[in-house]
Amino acid sequence: MSSEPVYKRVLLKASGEALMGSQGFGIDVAVADRIAADIAEARQMGVEVGVVVGGGNIFRGVAVASKGGDRVTGDHMGMLATIINALALATSLRKLNIDTVVLSAIAMPEICESFSQRATLYHLSLGRVVIFAGGTGNPFFTTDSAAALRAAEMGAQAIFKGTQVDGIYSADPKKEPDATRFDRLTHKEVLDKGLAVMDVAAVALARENSIPIIVFSIHEKGGFAEILKGGGLKTIVSDN
Repeated sequence: MSSEPVYKRVLLKASGEALMGSQGFGIDVAVADRIAADIAEARQMGVEVGVVVGGGNIFRGVAVASKGGDRVTGDHMGMLATIINALALATSLRKLNIDTVVLSAIAMPEICESFSQRATLYHLSLGRVVIFAGGTGNPFFTTDSAAALRAAEMGAQAIFKGTQVDGIYSADPKKEPDATRFDRLTHKEVLDKGLAVMDVAAVALARENSIPIIVFSIHEKGGFAEILKGGGLKTIVSDN
């Protein structure tokens, strides 16, 4: 395992559920602080980090649509949930004296800066952690798609997808203990096998831009830095 990071610029995708911890709803500050500590560790290694956080701990747009509501309005509500999570994670990072900026796909200048690729590259060049909020800014796209899009726009060398388990399995290992764990897959295999890693649009976008997806457990303290050095438990999705 190398002491030098394998990747110099990465995009971390964390689900909203990860921020809940063991609560049934909302943000567990202790969990946000631990994820922030993992990001701080990566920064100390000299890795440039962008972050996309989901909003499922607060609100899911599809929940409105499934009950006969308007999907577009539901998705807008979900985007606002991601902004709440982004502000919480930024607060945890700033407590650790990590210079952090929140860039939102939806303009709300009183709360955070608006997203642009130019602003992203500028803040990264100053060593800041950039948290991307508001998804893609469009309904019908998930925060997984936002993660793949922002990774491409910032020139990330890899997308780190933090999940509830330590890699990609053939089925949910919590429900099916005999599920097969994969160490390495191609983007095409993920799409062909219908593996629930990220949605199809996100995996296709990552493949188009030759960006590997690294799936690991967001709950493993120090796991992010460990994988950045080439160790740790993970599944690598790459065509190389």
